[in-house]
Amino acid sequence: MTMAKDATVREPDVTIEDSRPEDRGPAAVGIEDVAVRFRTKNRDVTALSEVSLDVAMGEFVAIVGPSGCGKSTLLKLVAGLLKPSAGAVRLGGEQVRGPRHDIGYVFQRAALLEWRSARRNILLQAEMRRMPGDLARRRADELIEMTGLGGFEDAYPHELSGGMQQRVALCRALLHEPPVLLMDEPFGALDALTREQMNMELNRIWRETGTTVLLVTHSISEACYLADRVVVMSPRPGTITEIIEVGLPAERNYTETMGRPEFHDATTHIRELLGAASAQD
Repeated sequence: MTMAKDATVREPDVTIEDSRPEDRGPAAVGIEDVAVRFRTKNRDVTALSEVSLDVAMGEFVAIVGPSGCGKSTLLKLVAGLLKPSAGAVRLGGEQVRGPRHDIGYVFQRAALLEWRSARRNILLQAEMRRMPGDLARRRADELIEMTGLGGFEDAYPHELSGGMQQRVALCRALLHEPPVLLMDEPFGALDALTREQMNMELNRIWRETGTTVLLVTHSISEACYLADRVVVMSPRPGTITEIIEVGLPAERNYTETMGRPEFHDATTHIRELLGAASAQD
């Protein structure tokens, strides 16, 4: 596992390399000594500094950290929407040199077209990618069933709850079966109960699809509930402070998971790390 300088692993006696089969090939996402610098009107700003991270195929990794530490910037680098000032980003071993069309991206807001039904919003992805119509419709039907949207496929966005709208956005991002799904605070605008339900749905969908997921969130409990590993970032310039091995089974029940000692230990440690970062900021 590649890591930033001084970053530590929660369980030093178990390394990621030891737990991954050798035949899994290159990392799904490889971030190598990345820095991002830009100039504002008055000064130079370093958003990210010496960030390195490998995400294995099929792994779920969450990123947490203070506001402005570069979490969303990392996702933009992986998507090819932003170029690093130094270092490199790779998808499946191939260097990212521009916008990538083989990833899925889910944002905090569903960004649905109000004049299109849920199904037609999902199929917008197929139109943009010129997917064969029959294949796209079959895939959309599978995702509608998988995400519990059955019976709502012909509803328009204003007829759907916030959680339902995010389900549509998730289906749209998964329609072309991307090997990597990027999620930037996808449930941040939802109420607490709906957010818990969406977390459970996302865990199930991740297990069923085997998609590699990179999630940015401000919720420590959400990160630990969903992820195999949680990357904790420092205040700007963002670096990796520590990578936490959550140590939970892949299939997770909300009430049971939150009562497990592994969940408690991980959330407590992350809070301590972020509290220390805030005190130093």
